[in-house]
Amino acid sequence: MSDPRLQEHIGPLQILLIEDDPGDARLTRVALHDVAPQHELTVVADGHTALRYLRRQPPYRQVRKPDLILLDLNLPGMHGHEVLREIKADPALRSIPVNILTTSAREHDVLTSYERYANAYVTKPMDLDDYLEVLRQVTRFWSQTAETPEMSA
Repeated sequence: MSDPRLQEHIGPLQILLIEDDPGDARLTRVALHDVAPQHELTVVADGHTALRYLRRQPPYRQVRKPDLILLDLNLPGMHGHEVLREIKADPALRSIPVNILTTSAREHDVLTSYERYANAYVTKPMDLDDYLEVLRQVTRFWSQTAETPEMSA
């Protein structure tokens, strides 16, 4: 019997992108709209804002908790690894899947991300078509394949 706290996402995902580069954020928004227009994307530019958003602190009291987080590592003020550590240390947030989406392919970054319980690590491709395919695969997996905790509360 299936656990009622789990759901298979058939509908749109609420995705939080934590990305400081406006060009990369815009590219992700456009690419996501091209490959999965039903999903809703919110973008925040730094780790401190992301944690306020996730914890529904002002001015984010009314936001819906995301179904998926796409996290860049190279963020101003608070590195992505620190953001990841904070998310996974918080009982109210730790079950949200966090996919690292970054330009870094350094072994240290990959290892540290998984040590801090990232759910996946994807290096951003430089080619636009490859980037579209990566987003297609990530969103397809989390919306059609994976069973995830219900995050609509």
